[in-house]
Amino acid sequence: MTDSLLTELAVGPSKVDSVAEPDPRAGFDGRRLLRFLLSRPGLVLSVVIIVLVVLAAFWPALFTARDPLLGVPSEIFSPPSGAHWFGTDELGRDLFARVVHGTALSLQATVIAVAVAFVAGGAIGLVSGFVGGWVEEVLMRFADVLLSIPALFLSLALVTALGYGTVNVAIAVGIASVAGFARVMRAEVLRLRQAVFVEASWSSGARWYTVLGRHVLPSSIGPVVVLATLDLGTAVLSVSALSFLGYGAAPPAPEWGTLISNGRNYLANAWWISTLAGLMVALVVLATNRIARALSGEWARQR
Repeated sequence: MTDSLLTELAVGPSKVDSVAEPDPRAGFDGRRLLRFLLSRPGLVLSVVIIVLVVLAAFWPALFTARDPLLGVPSEIFSPPSGAHWFGTDELGRDLFARVVHGTALSLQATVIAVAVAFVAGGAIGLVSGFVGGWVEEVLMRFADVLLSIPALFLSLALVTALGYGTVNVAIAVGIASVAGFARVMRAEVLRLRQAVFVEASWSSGARWYTVLGRHVLPSSIGPVVVLATLDLGTAVLSVSALSFLGYGAAPPAPEWGTLISNGRNYLANAWWISTLAGLMVALVVLATNRIARALSGEWARQR
């Protein structure tokens, strides 16, 4: 093998492709983008929902000017109407304002949970797949122990030990999801460890941190990112479930799970309290799952 060929293999497939002649048809194609969007209305709707949720989390004043904690006794249990889109609760508080302002708490917990699982699980899978040997055995047996415990039970045990609160709930949910991220990352690292461009990098005298940082990690991170997007929906459900059980933010914080829990005692005469808050959770979960499926399909085509 010549030195030039060895160099091309060492820089990885993305670098080799970069020296190819550019496609004259490449560039922004508005019609192609429009056809793509029109052929996937579910994906477009999902992206719109997630964008609105993010905006509600950071700028709730864009959607409502009402105080989520202010109750009006004369408007107790008002049904959904033009004045109160989601109705009011048992204290006369506007439910739409509470859902909007509760988005920040729920989204914060979800992002923290996914970040904990992504970082911790990705690190465990990366080290175990790259190092191998007894290190891999120890780390993977730890992941197997986590997988043997149902995620909700593990989250309950952890949040009981850590204490109540949104951040503690998020950390507990994130730790319960570590094993899945670790196994996905390990599988990708094991596949890439035997790749030709990685072997060529070792042969050219590259150090282990160069091989890991320039070749293995960038090429194996894609499926883990897709899993993180998919896990957003699972994290929303888990965080809401723990908040429903009373482990989340203390009242009167309008967390989504807490709103659903508060309305369960009034289903006979005020169905909208739990139903509409629950529909928000369902919409976010469905939207994130749809986006994750699209990312997964795109990643599979690129491979």
